[in-house]
Amino acid sequence: MILRTLLAVLFAAAAFPAAAWPWSPAPEKAADRPRPIASIIVSDTMPNDHSIPGVIRARTEVSLAFQTLGRLSQRLVDIGAVVRKDQLLAALDPKDLQDDVRAAQATADAASVELRTAQATAERTRALARRNVATTAQLEQAEQTLVAATAAAQQSQSELVRARDAELFAEMRAPFDGVISDVTTNPGAVVNAGDTIMQLAAQNDLEAVIDLHPAMLARMKDGDQFEIWSESDPGNLSAARISLIEPVADAATRTRRVHLALDRPEGFRLGALVRARPSMQGMKRVTVPASAILTQDGAPYVWVVSTAGNGRTVALRPVQMAGAEIGGTIGILSGIDPGDEVVVRGVNSLSDGQAVGASVRP
Repeated sequence: MILRTLLAVLFAAAAFPAAAWPWSPAPEKAADRPRPIASIIVSDTMPNDHSIPGVIRARTEVSLAFQTLGRLSQRLVDIGAVVRKDQLLAALDPKDLQDDVRAAQATADAASVELRTAQATAERTRALARRNVATTAQLEQAEQTLVAATAAAQQSQSELVRARDAELFAEMRAPFDGVISDVTTNPGAVVNAGDTIMQLAAQNDLEAVIDLHPAMLARMKDGDQFEIWSESDPGNLSAARISLIEPVADAATRTRRVHLALDRPEGFRLGALVRARPSMQGMKRVTVPASAILTQDGAPYVWVVSTAGNGRTVALRPVQMAGAEIGGTIGILSGIDPGDEVVVRGVNSLSDGQAVGASVRP
């Protein structure tokens, strides 16, 4: 009998949950439990991802080409070569150009002979015409022949000068001191006048260039200060300022190129990869993820976690942003301080004074 009663109790306990027994404690409602949040502790260290990639380029860069047609016989420099003004960089095969000079010289000599003959004929015809021996028609013909011979001689002299200049154009020399930044043609190729052979960049006039979307450019203008550092040396910051914002956007990316003048260009090399961000010198270097910003009535806010007693609650706090989103983060000028705990996920589903639980990994 006792065994049967005990089995009945065990079956009843298995069939009904513990909360159904009168002596069981009332279960905690889900709505009464503090909600876990994803948050971060704000620090005064600027994250590296709060920056824009860029590259060091020369403010002055020219494409070098020959002024005449020919076969490239030698190229004396390659990419990265440091050259001086008037240094010989490349040359065309001079044989064809020298032949052109000799042909032009022969044409000029023949035209000079024709001119002297026409001058002598004109002088004799004028003398005969004064004695009424030569007719007026003969005199006019002699004068016309002299004019034509004079024009032919002048034309042949011009062709000779052009051929001699073309012979000089067979040599390419550096127009200023700089670095060869690109080479497009190898020796042996036949090039037309104006075909780019190489590019020369001025080494002493460097700048950084970055590409920004229109939303990031909304708060920027010429003269704004930036911080630049090399990818290989992130601890060495250099000051820069916006010198030019190109008015035309790139057709593919819809970004606009921003040129940054460097205060210390000697610390960078041409073509080096750099990172850039707006300078926050003299201001709190505080950033938060863009997902932490809650916009209400056009103004930005963040949820700040406060601890009162044994509980944790959130409070809505207005902030002043330092600019547009960069690398998924936004700089904050005022409203929060280093050490504040800020909610970074689910900001649209919180209410002022709401109790929250422990922070979970964002």
